[in-house]
Amino acid sequence: MGVLTVSIGLALLLCEGAAGLILNPGDYLNVEMVGDPILGAVPSVNARSHGFDSWGYRNRRVPATADIVAIGDSHTYGNTATMEDSWPYVVGRLTGRSVYNLGMGGYGPNQYYYLLKTKALQLKPRLIICGFYMGDDFDNAYLMTYGEDYWSGLRALKGVTVDMDTWNPEDREPHPSLFRRIRLWLSRHSVVYQIAAHASALGNLQGDVQIRNAHKINSLGTSLILPEKHIEEAFLPGRIRHRLDQNSATVQEGMRITFKLFSEMSDICKQNHIAFLVAIIPAKEMVFGEYYEQHPELPLSDDVIQTSVNGLLAEKKTVRFLTDSGISYVDTLPALKRSVEQRLYAASAGDMHPNKNGYRVIGEAIAEALKETSTTRR
Repeated sequence: MGVLTVSIGLALLLCEGAAGLILNPGDYLNVEMVGDPILGAVPSVNARSHGFDSWGYRNRRVPATADIVAIGDSHTYGNTATMEDSWPYVVGRLTGRSVYNLGMGGYGPNQYYYLLKTKALQLKPRLIICGFYMGDDFDNAYLMTYGEDYWSGLRALKGVTVDMDTWNPEDREPHPSLFRRIRLWLSRHSVVYQIAAHASALGNLQGDVQIRNAHKINSLGTSLILPEKHIEEAFLPGRIRHRLDQNSATVQEGMRITFKLFSEMSDICKQNHIAFLVAIIPAKEMVFGEYYEQHPELPLSDDVIQTSVNGLLAEKKTVRFLTDSGISYVDTLPALKRSVEQRLYAASAGDMHPNKNGYRVIGEAIAEALKETSTTRR
């Protein structure tokens, strides 16, 4: 028995070593984050030695210069896809430009602004693209501003403080089980584990089963199954609906903060002779909301529809602000809606990020906008 255990352990180590040589660990491993008084959290030193660059971001290295720098959250980072399949790298391939990706899960407008000043400018780009996710970026702006003292100068509400510690929630559990601790460690250190759990045929099959049974698995989830349109998607509208509620004082405050930061980012770019573009990335419900309007009998259809309506109203206000401010933007929603039959999102009932197909469509929409407007030209 002991010999068998040792043999299995050695085999796994060999597989892990081979995977690390053949594959890019940054395509599979989760980023370990540590607290930071300005950004809320930053990649740990450990993360920087496991497939991420010396700044801790999802690139093979930090270059001396880059034609394009992309800043954003997990939708820019490329959750559920490889580094090369994230939309910034799609844009790079389509435009023939070198790209550096400053996307990081959990980040929002405050972090975008700070990273533009402290990181992006160092790379002397011709263009900075801010990937703005409609689903929670307004909420993130509010939470960062009222959760970290560094951003207190942006506050308009008096006597308000919030908890912004949203990274690595598993690390803050008082008594996590041994199994959970092992699984968390493996997700940050083992490429083989991540492939087996998420990127294998078994993981995809499990995802498809989850989608078809989303409401049974989670009362807050719902599924949209339309075989004739090749649509099989799951949703968790409760996560997003209130973050886009146009009657919410905190959402309104988050929008005010976001627009102020966009103005300052645009001004910084102008001062440095850099083009600035906001790429609007919709919440998933905004892409599929019209199908729920056609099928009101589906579980949580009202929530999905209301989330879509809230998102469209917020998007309209965002576009109006950007237009009035002379800030270039591209709305990726129309392209995603035209491509809904291409399975654009992760095969999961719990992860609402795009997959490689979704990021490709987003990247194509951005590249086409750059081609039409010649945004990258000085």
